[in-house]
Amino acid sequence: MRYLGIDLAWGEGSQVRPGSRSGVVALEPDGRIVNAGWTSGLAETIEWIEANALEDTLLFVDAPLLIDNEDGQRLAERQVGQRYGKWWVSANSTNTKSPRQAGVHLRRRLEGRGWHYDDGLDGPPERGRVLSECYPYTAIVGVPELGYDDKRPPYKRAPKGMRAKDAWPLRTSACDELIRRFAGLVSDIPIDLLSNPETKALVELPSPAVAARYKKREDLLDAAICAWTGALWHRFGDRRCQVLGVDVDKPASAYPVSSIRSVS
Repeated sequence: MRYLGIDLAWGEGSQVRPGSRSGVVALEPDGRIVNAGWTSGLAETIEWIEANALEDTLLFVDAPLLIDNEDGQRLAERQVGQRYGKWWVSANSTNTKSPRQAGVHLRRRLEGRGWHYDDGLDGPPERGRVLSECYPYTAIVGVPELGYDDKRPPYKRAPKGMRAKDAWPLRTSACDELIRRFAGLVSDIPIDLLSNPETKALVELPSPAVAARYKKREDLLDAAICAWTGALWHRFGDRRCQVLGVDVDKPASAYPVSSIRSVS
């Protein structure tokens, strides 16, 4: 099984406007990163997926893949706050009225190419080309090996009320520390950030001062975390991961909107 991780940009792009960048990472079971970088727009992202997928591939995407609620939050998003709020982790709200649904469009196009969307309810897939949803922040605080026991690192979201100017050094420092911990991760699921030039640069270079370049750094890091979480799910299933978006009071089959998250 190969593991693909994508931090999917919600801006898909058009003929007159280029799409936003998505971070992309391809991970082998032995920890080697065989491809990593960025794509622009949905079409280019799908091309990258098809070029890097094997016959058996698990794709973890940081973006809503299935949206069927007319308003408010999806159940999975509410459960992120309920279960990980003490670490300052929450999820953005998405519904059918949300203007940007790149993840939904990605899922539909990949299903048209033979991919299978998996909600995680039946456990990890054994074979085939499968895509599921992932939320990196829950993996970061949920994996005890990373050591974030109190709260999430503010590498993407600074504390509320803090001015952007004051928050910037806090964000970049937190990002560098997260990369250091992730690169030195001691786990049954290996990932070698030094095995690919792009992810190696994450380790060897500090966070850039230019916001656009820093955003690329975040995107690639999140894609690597998605790929690694996919490997964690494939190896350990619900022993190390959990599926969100399931109402325990109703039949599971009625709730296909489920996201795989790392357990605290």
